Amino acid sequence: MANYVMEYSNKLILAPMVRVSTLPMRLLALRYGADIVYCEEVIDFKILATTRYENKILGTVDYVSSDETVVFRTCPEEKGKVVFQMGTSNAQRALKAAKKVENDVSAIDINMGCPKEFSIKGGMGAALLTQPDKVKDILTTLVNGLSIPVTCKIRLLPKLEDTLALVKMIESTGVAAIAVHGRLKEERPRHANRNHVIKIIAESVNIPVIANGGSKEMRTYEAIGTFLHESGCKSAMIARQAEWNPTIFRKEGKLPLLDVCKEYVRVALQYNNVHTNIKYCVLNMMHDDMELEQGQKMLAAVSQEDISDIWGLRQYFDNLKASWKKTEMELFNTKIDITIKKKPDGTFDFVEMPVRYLKKDYPMGVSAKQRLFEWSKRKKVSRPEYKTVEREGDRYFMSVLTLGSCTYKSSFWEKSKSLAEQNAAIVASIVLDIDDGRKPGSCEMTDTVAAKWRELCQEENSPDNMSETAGQGENGDKLSETKRKHKMSETNITENQGEIANKRKCDDSSEGGGKNSSELKVGDEENCQHSNETSRLEGASVNKSGLG
Repeated sequence: MANYVMEYSNKLILAPMVRVSTLPMRLLALRYGADIVYCEEVIDFKILATTRYENKILGTVDYVSSDETVVFRTCPEEKGKVVFQMGTSNAQRALKAAKKVENDVSAIDINMGCPKEFSIKGGMGAALLTQPDKVKDILTTLVNGLSIPVTCKIRLLPKLEDTLALVKMIESTGVAAIAVHGRLKEERPRHANRNHVIKIIAESVNIPVIANGGSKEMRTYEAIGTFLHESGCKSAMIARQAEWNPTIFRKEGKLPLLDVCKEYVRVALQYNNVHTNIKYCVLNMMHDDMELEQGQKMLAAVSQEDISDIWGLRQYFDNLKASWKKTEMELFNTKIDITIKKKPDGTFDFVEMPVRYLKKDYPMGVSAKQRLFEWSKRKKVSRPEYKTVEREGDRYFMSVLTLGSCTYKSSFWEKSKSLAEQNAAIVASIVLDIDDGRKPGSCEMTDTVAAKWRELCQEENSPDNMSETAGQGENGDKLSETKRKHKMSETNITENQGEIANKRKCDDSSEGGGKNSSELKVGDEENCQHSNETSRLEGASVNKSGLG
């Protein structure tokens, strides 16, 4: 049985809203007086496909998908107050998903009220309202399988008696509370919220009922009290009014909109929210004031830098980025794994390094693969050959480059074959001391790896004379004679080191489709092993810290 640690009586609650109830808005709501905050709905399949990642740069826990999108992010400030809302239609899958986030959230809520088509077609949201057996199975399974509270959020059924029967059945499952939106699934905000029906429901059960749907009449803090009185509830869940101005939770009254927008942007930048999500939330906040200068400029904003300029926060953001970069490099330098396998005659057989190709670091028309190919022609040696493998599950790629009698590879998986091959070319360029064409000073992390390689070579006088068991360098860097197995989390969470917030731009140009490239499907091969390791930052180069 769940061990109830969260109280739902006499609470003001931020409602789950798609694209709005992300970490910045949740934190702002808490700071302005909300007692509990719900995250936006996350589908069970989606959270199950993520990797949990402790982001030491931002001080957050991130659940990151294979395409490097942050599906859910939380931080210590909301500990004990954040509810994870899930969309599901299957009890066992819901339990598996809930168990995954159980230790990072305070409660699990099942969405049984979303009227959107994608939810209905998937048998989720409001589709569950007419499936009481499935509702009972899902909620009972969660209550019995979790150590944190379980709740659900519903809408009304056309007949009062059906609604009452549903909520009484829900109560019997052992849930800690139930949130009730006072409209039918077919109705929208323009329709009146049935506060009197919520009151009847609240009087019929012995668990807290959270009143929802009254944003139209809750324009002030005092109006929240009126809504609670009319609905007969002690707790209110606020959606649109909080979306437009989260200071609705302040007992002292709302703050000026532009001040609130600026504070939202400050918090969003602090947690490196992607610019598209910041823009979406700010434009919603300014929906009635778009004629203001800031509103017009926000419409044209295409980056975090643009947004920080609009709100006078550019220096603040630049300082944040400098701090992230410093922390990033400190973490990267604590453990740079360079893996080497040598032949009996002492020459290299295999070299692996943690490097990545970033197109922005190279002049137009220049790449590491191109430079390495030109070098092989000048030296009249065999052309570089790339064998690229595709990882099952997320379709990420890793390439092994053969040049002469040695093979080279990066420890990072990539979302395109061309990027994986570029990574391998960079490794070979470092070992062979070839200028790969990067702009000077463009990639500090690659420079750091190259410097470590030179340092290790100097310690042994020359690469050919390096000991087969070089041990550990002063920063804990290890040369290993055996191939190490690659951790999934090491690659799913890596990101553009100079621009942590931005999603990596993949360039699937003709470079990725050369005559010597081949693709293999692999499952459990030694160098493609999956892992659920959760705290790999010390061994990974950069954090994924954008929000999708």
